[in-house]
Order: sequence, then C-alpha cells, then structure tokens
Amino acid sequence: MSKVTAILDCVAETNDVQIAGLSLLDRLIVTVHRAGCAPICLITETGPATPRARALGINITLASAIPELDEPALLINGGVLVETADLQQVIKSGGQLFSTDYVRLPVAMTAGGAGPVSAGKVATPVTDSTSVREAERRLWASLGSSADGIVDRFLNRPLGRYLSKILIRAPFSPNQVSIVSMLVGILSGWSFASGYFISGALLLQLSAIIDCVDGDLARVLYKESRLGKWLDLVGDQLVHVAVFAGIGFGLARSDPASPALALGISAVLGTIASFAVIVRVMQRKSRGKASSLEKLIDATTNRDFSLLVLLFAIAGQLDLFLWMAGIGVHLFWIIALCSQWQDAGRAPSILEKSA
Repeated sequence: MSKVTAILDCVAETNDVQIAGLSLLDRLIVTVHRAGCAPICLITETGPATPRARALGINITLASAIPELDEPALLINGGVLVETADLQQVIKSGGQLFSTDYVRLPVAMTAGGAGPVSAGKVATPVTDSTSVREAERRLWASLGSSADGIVDRFLNRPLGRYLSKILIRAPFSPNQVSIVSMLVGILSGWSFASGYFISGALLLQLSAIIDCVDGDLARVLYKESRLGKWLDLVGDQLVHVAVFAGIGFGLARSDPASPALALGISAVLGTIASFAVIVRVMQRKSRGKASSLEKLIDATTNRDFSLLVLLFAIAGQLDLFLWMAGIGVHLFWIIALCSQWQDAGRAPSILEKSA
C-alpha cells in the first residue's frame, strides 16, 4: 500500500482528552503512522504535546488550514478512537468509516465517492466524558495475545488488568514488568524445591498474572519492541525450568524413592528442547497468516498450566503433574520439529520457483 497524506483537523478536540495514559491526539498520530500515512499534517497554530509520537520519531507537519493536495488524503476531523486496520481499510477503499453500530465516524478519504467502510470493535466517536469511558473500555477489551488460553482470558488477564491500569501512569516499562514476572516465577521454583508446594503454586499463579501486564502496557502505550518479545519468551522458559526443577527436587526430598527428580530433569530438558524449536520457528516466521505450527506453539505455551499446578498442589497430587510435564514437553517438541520438517518438505525449491 503506497503512502498517503494524513490530515488531522481535530487537535482542539483530542489534545486534552486522555485515553489509557495517552492523549487521544497522540494515539491518532501513532495509529495513522502505523497505517502507512506520511506526511502527517496537524491543523493547528501551535505544536501540541505528543510525547509518544515524538519518542517513536514520527514526523509531524503543522498547518493553519487544510492544504490543497493533488492526491486523495486521509482526513480525520473529529475525536475518534480507531485501530490501524480501520484506517488501512479506509485508505484502500477510499470510503467513509462507520462504527459497528452504524455511527458515522469522522474518518474518510478526501476524494469521497466510495461506499461506507465498516470498522472493527474498537472504533468509536469520542465527544464527551461518557464516550471517553466507552473508548477506554473498548481499548482495554481489545488487548490480548494469540497465546492466551482459557485461564488467561478469564482469570489472569482480567486480574492483571487492574494492575495494568495503575502502571500506565507509573514510571515502569513493560520490560521491567517482564523481569518482575520472571523473578516471581523463579521464586515459585525455589518454594517448590523447599517443600512449600501451595506457596510455590500461588507464586506461579501470581507470576502468570503479572506476565499479562507487560503485554498490556506494551500494546496500550505503543511500547512494543523486539527486545521485549524475546525477554518475555526467555523469561517464560526460565520460569518453566525453575518450576519443573523445583517440583522435582521438592517431591524427591519428601519421598526419595519416587521418580520425581528424574521426571523433573526430564521436564527441564524437554523445556530446553522446546525452546530451541520455538526459536527456530520464530526466526522463520513469515509476516502473513500464522501457520498451523505457530498456532500449535501458541496453544501449548500459554500460562494455563499455572492454574493446573495450583489445583494439583492443593490436592497433594503434584507428582501426577510432573508425570504429565515430564512426558508432555517431549511430545510437544517432537511434534513441532516433525511439523517443521513437513513444512520444509512442502516448500517449493529454488529451481521450482524459477521454473
């Protein structure tokens, strides 16, 4: 999609409106930039405060009136919360954006003439305090991850969101939250190894809740980064290693005749092998639609097992969980590796592509 000019004739309505820690204007600038717009023109006499756009290095042009352009431009002339995909659809079709409840939104191409464009669930006009609250509700509700399991969607993320809404105004970065989540998870492994099984399970559940917060902050404040993605992934694997090793060691201390230590070591080795396979997939990941292998990884690397550990700990049956983990992680990396080989075998060779 070629770049188009974006004109924001809405500075007065959006500069003082705060949506989840950022001004609505700041959000609009980042969103139109991510939609592929350049240059971005603000219709205003004075430069407004847009700290996140500046931090991202987004260039902004100021003008006192809407300039005359030879090509159609994206025009936003009112307060509105939209997603990048909404703007890309408007640019592609050349139409006028409408919300899911058929409300006309102040987003359109200047050429006009095309039909209405249906927005996603987030898009909504922002005109007063009531609409600001609705916009925030929609924004928070839209945040999530493809790796979220059932426990994440209904327990970890809803609980973590209370903390997310506090931390958006605190001087903590998503990466710092990731480190805290990792340290709490490692502490849970130490608790398991010391024989405090329920305490260890509660700490692991707390780690899973905090682990949802870093993603929330990164997405809502536009602070996603490659470092943050890898920090989150590596931190999760370190927590898994600490927990599996801790449970194995703790159970072996309480019953030296049990195979708990061997199962714990097996789970740790399987986690390392699984991590190697995941890294290989991420390095080869295309930017298009997720493959079946990527969906398998999302489904098996979520945080749902934290609640399972807690339930087994309360029931005094952590040895059963260790059997599941000691065998299951090896099944995962073997299946994932075989899927990689099958995908590689189906991929066309260089000679086939050039034929």
